[in-house]
Amino acid sequence: MATRRILLIDDEPSIRLMVQVALKVTTSWETLIVESYQAGVALAETEQPDAILLNVMMPEMDDIIASQEIQTNPIIRHIPIILLMTRSQANERERFSHLVIAGIITKPFRVSELARQMRSILGWYD
Repeated sequence: MATRRILLIDDEPSIRLMVQVALKVTTSWETLIVESYQAGVALAETEQPDAILLNVMMPEMDDIIASQEIQTNPIIRHIPIILLMTRSQANERERFSHLVIAGIITKPFRVSELARQMRSILGWYD
């Protein structure tokens, strides 16, 4: 099977590093990383990753979530999205209920458990 490719969209350098290290150590997945939503959409359109890990705490995310932009984009709407959010945001899940997402991973997360959580959410058992 080909290597899975994960697109991480996150503006926090520490989270980007943790995700990259976690996936490198525990999987053979390739991690594509961008710092902004718009850069992520552009990269997703050209690279067609297997999944998107998206931080909902970025400054521009409220408008994006409201617009459902990623789900109306015919080039990338088939790509499963996992939202990264803080525990307090996870308590506000109704805010995200209109989005079609694969799942949610709360921060802080255990680096050693990240790939397992993603596999479980995405149904990747290969």
